[in-house]
Amino acid sequence: MSALRPRKCQPQRSGRTVDVLREFSAGGVLVRVVRGRPMVAAIRPRGKAEGVWALPKGQIDGGESAADTAVREVREETGVSGRLVEKLGDVRYVYARRRPAGGGRASAASPTAPPAEYERIFKVVSFFLLRAGRGRIGEIEEEMRIEVAEARWLPLDDAPRLLAYGGERQMAAKALERLGA
Repeated sequence: MSALRPRKCQPQRSGRTVDVLREFSAGGVLVRVVRGRPMVAAIRPRGKAEGVWALPKGQIDGGESAADTAVREVREETGVSGRLVEKLGDVRYVYARRRPAGGGRASAASPTAPPAEYERIFKVVSFFLLRAGRGRIGEIEEEMRIEVAEARWLPLDDAPRLLAYGGERQMAAKALERLGA
């Protein structure tokens, strides 16, 4: 499965059809119990302010299942391996990013830039509940430091309040519910 797929969308008010790319990613809610309290692995993405916490996630590679991607991304971004428990659900959203010049990687959209310089992306992120295995939180490969500034354990019952993104807060709440914590 390709991570990006073009698709035509309904005409805008101007009457023209808009190309919307579809992007598929997967991530994990990695849980470990510390002194009787369930904890979740969270990352602070590189370039984000202190206190901006997110769940580990990334694009699905060709030939890889969403569950395999979640396990891989959790290990790469946190330094801790995880064992798949179950799928928690999907988060869907639309965002805009700068169109790549010469095939390079796109950057996040600025609300003040002309719309023609941006492309719309419909993104689906599948999240899975994982039980923590081996590894130390934050001990990640050097090449991952371009994406991850920091990784740490947060109390799972605080995650719906501490995570920066609404869909990820919902996934943490689902994990809390499933674990009966």
